[in-house]
Amino acid sequence: MLEEVVLWPDELEALKLYEVDGLNQTIAAKKMKISQPTLARLLDSANKKIAQAIITGKAIRIEEK
Repeated sequence: MLEEVVLWPDELEALKLYEVDGLNQTIAAKKMKISQPTLARLLDSANKKIAQAIITGKAIRIEEK
């Protein structure tokens, strides 16, 4: 079985708003209706998972809640 890392929908949305749409963390957090520190934690988690997948050759699976 292929090893994988799992990105949750809220991590993916945080990445999209911050990295792709270019919103700052405060505005991205407001769009997600969460606090800025929570958004920062989601971004940190997602970035670590993506880095792990790239470095170790794991697949990235996007999970639905």
